[in-house]
Amino acid sequence: MSSDSKSRHETLEENVVFHVHEVTKVYQMGEVQVRALRGVDIDLHRGEFTVLLGASGSGKSTLLNILGGLDIPTEGHVFYGERDLTRASERELTEYRRFHVGFVFQFYNLIPSLTARENVAVVTEIAKSPMKPEEALKLVGLESRLDHFPAQLSGGEQQRVAIARAIAKNPDVLLCDEPTGALDSKTGIVVLQALQRVNQALGTTTVVITHNAGIAQMADRVIHLTDGLISKVYKNETRLRPDELTW
Repeated sequence: MSSDSKSRHETLEENVVFHVHEVTKVYQMGEVQVRALRGVDIDLHRGEFTVLLGASGSGKSTLLNILGGLDIPTEGHVFYGERDLTRASERELTEYRRFHVGFVFQFYNLIPSLTARENVAVVTEIAKSPMKPEEALKLVGLESRLDHFPAQLSGGEQQRVAIARAIAKNPDVLLCDEPTGALDSKTGIVVLQALQRVNQALGTTTVVITHNAGIAQMADRVIHLTDGLISKVYKNETRLRPDELTW
């Protein structure tokens, strides 16, 4: 770590979970270089519900993947607490993802042959201090669907099982990539209510990426990305409930 990066890091507030400093990501596509991120600086705070907003290709998924330890930047540093993820080994990143981060993606990735309860239990078996699957499913409003298979659940219910699976290992951070992207607005609101309930009940730092500007109104803070750069950051003085959102 450079002395400049170290000194900047040492002055961080205690409630900063992620400190992203001058992060650049370049992908080599044949003979063409694609600059997905162009020097991003941002802090994410403990317990905060943050929306990363931007059009397709703006760099938001790349940033989320770097925060989650699924990718590493070409340049720059990402600190998770005191840990510099950009200097971590593959083994350390695997442990980081397993014990500290919950992921929710646009597509649910449930195991078809397992019930909702069993899909969640797959994660709790490898966690250090997991919730009971029943408890996680209750938190997302599915306590009456424990023994249903994915084929017996609606799309919104399957996504809520995916959220329960992500939170059941008691992660410090919940990273959500277009969690309502495959859902209609009515079903999407139910899923957003589940995410909000998790954020408030567990205090989990929650980051949701979306191209849907309406969802931003429920966030504590909104970070706009444009062409790999942060173009605007603001806090919502008044947060809307998911059932008040329109899109």
